[in-house]
Amino acid sequence: MSGSQVLPVRGDMLSVCAAGRAEAEAVPPLELADVKLLAPIPRPPKFICVGLNYRDHAAEAKMEVPQVPTIFNKFTNVVIGPGATIVLPRVSAKPDYEAELAFVIGRGGRYIPAARAMEHVFGYSIVNDVSARDFQNATSQWLMGKTFDTFAPMGPWIVTKDEIADPHALDISIEIGGEVLQKSNTRELIFKIPQLIEYISQVVTLEPGDVVATGTPAGVGFARKPPRWLRPGDETVVRIQGIGELRNPVAAEG
Repeated sequence: MSGSQVLPVRGDMLSVCAAGRAEAEAVPPLELADVKLLAPIPRPPKFICVGLNYRDHAAEAKMEVPQVPTIFNKFTNVVIGPGATIVLPRVSAKPDYEAELAFVIGRGGRYIPAARAMEHVFGYSIVNDVSARDFQNATSQWLMGKTFDTFAPMGPWIVTKDEIADPHALDISIEIGGEVLQKSNTRELIFKIPQLIEYISQVVTLEPGDVVATGTPAGVGFARKPPRWLRPGDETVVRIQGIGELRNPVAAEG
């Protein structure tokens, strides 16, 4: 199978995640150029996010390294796929970008110990945690600044965990208008994937298809001088080693 082809599989992605593998349909593969990719999980059961989880980002935000993970979420109907447009809301003056590695839950569970946590990971994808900083910082609760429509680009696909030798050693970056604004490596993560699964599953049962965005490195717009907010006409390109790139154009709300 070449990188320019897509192999149709049986069932939806939640079923595939639960099964831990994909079964191919008995049909010829499709050319990638002839299909439109949606988000790999358009409506995940839960879309969980981790804040301040890179040491370099905590430093640029002038905040202490957290002692426990900072968890928030996005509503699942704001997920969009590769090539879909990030719409800048007319009520926000400070829309920002955040390149993030996401992992997808395969086998669900509660009270999952860190030592067994990777058994519950199906694979990895890319997320852009788009954020309206004026709404985010208006209160102590971040959700409203994180969950405007279209503020969860995800894709272009899920890479199964067997294809990634070490998710904590991946280059991660974002480029906008030809300028690389974030460039780091997932080794900078404060809380690694096993710790996150153990912590989150103490509170809520994780289910197949749940998406967890693990946080963003330094270089976000609000921390730059002057701040670099998203603008109509931009294109965000998030790249993660071993996964690929997630491209999304940016437009003003009509």
